[in-house]
Amino acid sequence: MAKIMIVDDAPYMRLLLRDFLFSANHEIVAEATNGVEAVQLYKLHRPDLVTMDMTMPEKDGISALKEIREFDSSAKVIMCSAMGQKQMVLDAILAGAKDFIVKPFQKEMVINAISRAL
Repeated sequence: MAKIMIVDDAPYMRLLLRDFLFSANHEIVAEATNGVEAVQLYKLHRPDLVTMDMTMPEKDGISALKEIREFDSSAKVIMCSAMGQKQMVLDAILAGAKDFIVKPFQKEMVINAISRAL
């Protein structure tokens, strides 16, 4: 069972991910609604893995990913976005993301990405 933090500004997306992860026997240690919260909660909880939305208020996902990776170079982060644009995917991977999943989420896709990252 992995300790996972969910980061997404949309309550429905957090709920969906929470349901998928619980059904796969993972523990949700924190949820954040923006990149600023994500960095603070990562430092507090040190999760095994983070699912991170790309587009959020206050601090976007790639900026939060970079800050988390500066704090913990071994951090495992999977980026999530409704926009499957090649440049965004490339930016996320170059910033240290372990994988990239596109919304709308499919349970099997999410679980497989998490298994690969862990």
